[in-house]
Amino acid sequence: MNEHPRGPAMSWLQGHEAQVADAMGSLVAQAELVDRWAATMVDTFRAGGRVLAAGNGGSAAEAQHLTAELVGRFEGERRPLSAIALHADTSSTTAIGNDYGAEEVFARQVEAHGRPGDVLVLLSTSGRSPNVVAAAVRGRRLGLRVLALTGPVPGPLSEVAEETLLVGVAGSSTSAVQEGHLVAVHALCAAIDAGLRGEPLAAGTPLAAPAPAVGAATTVAARRPARRAAGPGARHVVVVGDSMLDRDLLGRSDRIAPDAPVPVVDLQERLQSPGGAGLTALLVAAGGAGGATARVTLVTPLADDEAGRALRSGLQDAAAPVAVVGLGHEGPTRTKTRVRVGGQSLVRLDEGGPATPADVDAGALAAVLADADVVLVSDYGAGTTRDPAVRAALSAAARRVPVVWDPHPRGGAPVPGCVLVSPNLAEARGAADPAVGSAPDALAEHLAGRWGVQGVVVTTGAQGAWLASAGTEGLFVPAPVVAVGDPCGAGDRFAASAALALAAGRLPSEAVVAAVADASAWVAAGGAAGWRSAQRERGATDALDPVTGADVDPVDPVARVRASGGTVVATGGCFDVLHAGHVASLEASRRLGDALVVLLNSDASVRRLKGASRPVNDQADRARVLAALDCVDAVVVFDEDDPRAALAGLRPDVWTKGGDYGGAELPEAPLVRSWGGRVVLLPYLAGRSTTLTLAKGAATAEVAG
Repeated sequence: MNEHPRGPAMSWLQGHEAQVADAMGSLVAQAELVDRWAATMVDTFRAGGRVLAAGNGGSAAEAQHLTAELVGRFEGERRPLSAIALHADTSSTTAIGNDYGAEEVFARQVEAHGRPGDVLVLLSTSGRSPNVVAAAVRGRRLGLRVLALTGPVPGPLSEVAEETLLVGVAGSSTSAVQEGHLVAVHALCAAIDAGLRGEPLAAGTPLAAPAPAVGAATTVAARRPARRAAGPGARHVVVVGDSMLDRDLLGRSDRIAPDAPVPVVDLQERLQSPGGAGLTALLVAAGGAGGATARVTLVTPLADDEAGRALRSGLQDAAAPVAVVGLGHEGPTRTKTRVRVGGQSLVRLDEGGPATPADVDAGALAAVLADADVVLVSDYGAGTTRDPAVRAALSAAARRVPVVWDPHPRGGAPVPGCVLVSPNLAEARGAADPAVGSAPDALAEHLAGRWGVQGVVVTTGAQGAWLASAGTEGLFVPAPVVAVGDPCGAGDRFAASAALALAAGRLPSEAVVAAVADASAWVAAGGAAGWRSAQRERGATDALDPVTGADVDPVDPVARVRASGGTVVATGGCFDVLHAGHVASLEASRRLGDALVVLLNSDASVRRLKGASRPVNDQADRARVLAALDCVDAVVVFDEDDPRAALAGLRPDVWTKGGDYGGAELPEAPLVRSWGGRVVLLPYLAGRSTTLTLAKGAATAEVAG
């Protein structure tokens, strides 16, 4: 029999066979790594997360093959899994490439679609594709697990990815590596399906959090550590702005000077601490509600004088220290000295300055900003934001990472591309065209377009904040009710919390909600003076509330009120079908103090008191409706037939009840008085009760029937 002629296809296949075998051998050697990736993705899918994938050319096809198998199925029936091939969205890819450059085509989509805990799979046979490397860097910054498939030699992609599957051996062709990637995709899908069925994976556990490097990567599997530790604490926030030294002269005053109608202050204590951008940096380092933290670097003009050295020391030696990069400084350090008596400022003395930056090292500034996950500009009008070198560096940063800009009327305008700009209402009115008017939502929308930024949030003090982008309706975020407090520094707290939230991967709207809550808590706790006092008196320990500085639970309004010396009011009842009588009683109770806690009978307690047909609404619904009222600060559900046990735990200053007891003493009254509390009876609103409401409803139903 004559042999078939050895054509080009046969020649290529025979020459290629060994390379495919090499690629398969490298995969077999890394099977445990593939199982570990599968375990990580199974955990991600079970937590409601997703997988993102991307690559160029043939790698794009393999990335899309992976997402197709996940959304569809691989070997057997299962639920569809959330997976997106970033390169498959041609409209987004071409628009981003046109507007932001080729390196951003995947990175920007990672920022749009990725959330902390999601998995980003990147494929590059060379391991050097700039747009794929940029996507890996962005993914790590946002808290995604970044996994890479490359050729046999570690490169830039394996340096930034958390783990890399190195396919092939030295000398493997691009086509052999791509075919190995396809086999790896199939092996990964098989392992994911097995994990979802509950079968044990050879790796045993999913990826651990990135740890410091122990040794060099091998030629089998390149494992690289994160640039910094995983989790919210790994994020790097760079604060840029004008700093000053705040000094407080604390004393008492009980007489008027004989030579002038002014109070005489007997000085008792001198305090000093960083102010302006320095305070903002300390607040970022201290963290926000919910445990959000970051490492912090402050870039600020810094004078080489006694006050400047005290300013630097106050930052670097803080309980949560701040790294300081000093710019040249014109004139002596700006200081603000307040004379305070009984928690109130009598006079403020300003000296020093002008504090404008001098001899800015553009290269050093760019290097600091290049390592930032979020940049926060804290403008106090001394000239930092008007400096050309600083503005150029901030403009470049805004094209790469989220920038939050807290503006000042004497400062430079925000650079285009900022994610959030946070003027207060007066600053927004001053920056806008007069024809826009004074409505905060209209101002926010107008300024977002004027400045070319993604969003403007206009803060309106006790009312809350309004967020808008150009051409959008405003989002109103109401502030919690704060009866008394000190707003000094609330803008710094707002900006710091917004930056922390963005560093944790939250959306701008979510960042604004967190910032409003933190700023309100800050005001209630006494503002900047209260924070500094708490830091000083309590030793600035880790147990301090990061938002207010007090040694209290940051989400506990009762603790905050008590920490500031306020009055806690409590009332109780079933509140089964909320009506106008209930609302009147709750509003009256809230006026008696600074926080109102409702002690709510549980479902079992209501049934024992009211009968088997009650409650109409379960305790979760009743608690949620009550908590939504502005006059209610907290709801506590108790299971007993009367509230005495709950009262003993809460120990309110005032206990209120509806006044239908005909002179008889409430059973719980002696208990409340035992710790010095007051019992207050409130009148009922005539004709309003749950029983009457239900009876009317039943009668109406009978007539309709």
